[in-house]
Amino acid sequence: MHHTSRSARLWRPLACLAMLLALAAGIGLRQPSPPDEPRFVLAARAMVDTGQWLLPHRGNELYAEKPPVFMWMQAASHQVFGGWNLAFLVPSLLAALLTLWLTWDLTRRLWNRRVAWWAVLALFSCLQFGLMAKRAQIDMVLVAMTTLAMWGLLRHLLEGRNLTALWIAGIAAGVGTVTKGVGFLPLLVLLPWAVWRWRGRALDRPAVPARTLWWLLPAFLLGTAVWLAPLGIALLSDPDPSLHAYARELLFKQTGTRYANAWHHVQPAWYYLQVMATLWLPGSLLLPALLPGWWRRLKRLDGRYWLLLGWCLLVLVFFSASPGKREVYIFPMLPLLCVAAAPLLPGLLRRAGVRWLLLAYVALLAVGALYIAVNLHGGSPWAHAQLARRDMPDSLLPVLGNWLLGFGVVLAVLVVWLRQRRAGLLVVVTAVLLWNLYGWGLMPTLDPYSSASALMQRVGQRIGPDAELGLVAWREQNLLQADRKAAVFGFKRPWDQQWQDAGRWLAQAPQTRWVLVLDEAMSPCVDRAQVIEIGSSNRNRWQLLPGTAWRSDCTAHLPSDAADPDTD
Repeated sequence: MHHTSRSARLWRPLACLAMLLALAAGIGLRQPSPPDEPRFVLAARAMVDTGQWLLPHRGNELYAEKPPVFMWMQAASHQVFGGWNLAFLVPSLLAALLTLWLTWDLTRRLWNRRVAWWAVLALFSCLQFGLMAKRAQIDMVLVAMTTLAMWGLLRHLLEGRNLTALWIAGIAAGVGTVTKGVGFLPLLVLLPWAVWRWRGRALDRPAVPARTLWWLLPAFLLGTAVWLAPLGIALLSDPDPSLHAYARELLFKQTGTRYANAWHHVQPAWYYLQVMATLWLPGSLLLPALLPGWWRRLKRLDGRYWLLLGWCLLVLVFFSASPGKREVYIFPMLPLLCVAAAPLLPGLLRRAGVRWLLLAYVALLAVGALYIAVNLHGGSPWAHAQLARRDMPDSLLPVLGNWLLGFGVVLAVLVVWLRQRRAGLLVVVTAVLLWNLYGWGLMPTLDPYSSASALMQRVGQRIGPDAELGLVAWREQNLLQADRKAAVFGFKRPWDQQWQDAGRWLAQAPQTRWVLVLDEAMSPCVDRAQVIEIGSSNRNRWQLLPGTAWRSDCTAHLPSDAADPDTD
């Protein structure tokens, strides 16, 4: 027993250090890449540059698709750390670490410390958690707020009256709501709690008074006031129509309308089953084995499972009912499912079939990495085609191949060494290696092309340091990566209207002004002989034209208007 205690004191700090280094691997070595990162950093950079933090901007337009809280975090991170390449990823990293700690502490309180470590390692090993921790998207911060709210609610509902925890839960749910509109979802746990309380009334089980839950209302409103209060003051004091249009767009169209009548990302009702089957690997491999154990505990009226699993089921139903679906929407379920799975994991890993399944998962990763590495080193037609589609040079083939080859070889050695008897350890080590590969190798290598910095560097070199640049039908990464202050003529405006303003701008100084435009948005009023094919980025082709190519007397129009490029 003394030896076991010493081993635990040794491996637990090492596990924490390994997870921290894996999640932080490569931070500062890459730039924001689509679809979501550039727009958030663009808005945060505008806040820092202008000192106007209340309303986020995308170029010269208000950005009304998301509240500004996450962009505040990025801007504040920049003020602390300086340099956007580091600052834009810090909020997600800190949110991931907070989520891991909350998962550990909640499981410790509901069960014990040993089970808590199973929950943390299970969450860290799932693909979606590591991926979101290393992406500058709102969802990792939302998950941290959701998990914090659930931490407070479950402590109050299961451990006994705890108004401090209840207030923390309400405030976290409020802040989560003004971070991304679905931050209120933790409050749904009150429904399975009420059913569980009703089902267990004959057992004379002590329960917290329902009247204490009214404290959630002022706490929730206090959390939302972080942003809604200054926004309300601005609306009352400023009659600007654009401000009121911004509030209507964000508070109504981007919330209720988007949920009930989504206009993009439309997916079938079963879409999230495939998300769980893939992005929750390797945890999803254990779900069939977990279900019988969960069912037995639900029949015993174990309140911990009623609240954890009942809430997850409600979240799944809530998002499945909307026609618009993205893989990140159900991400808040994952930490709570890991909490519910943790007590069962030691027993499952004693089954040979489960261990072989996890071993096969790691072996498949190793084989896949080695196969791709061989194709990259061999310069196969498939490898060249993949780079050509993204306008990437062939010089990347050996670099990417070396990283994947090293990853595959190490995994293969670990599979042979640890085998199925240590399948649990193998899965955790695989996650550590995977996120180090992602952070140190793959993303920095691909960064110039995924971030559009290579394209914008070519643009800057072609037009020279003294020229002025304008953007038409642009993407956020184009404006973010421009090496000078660029003129923009709207983002969501129809392309014809953008060209009307861009044409007047070009005509004022045709010898020194240039426009970068998406190829499909090229105006018929441009002299094609002067157009330069400047390259591709993010699967879009871009063209560059000098001011002299614009024909001011032309009145032709594009055949169709711009589609909304937003992909939130």
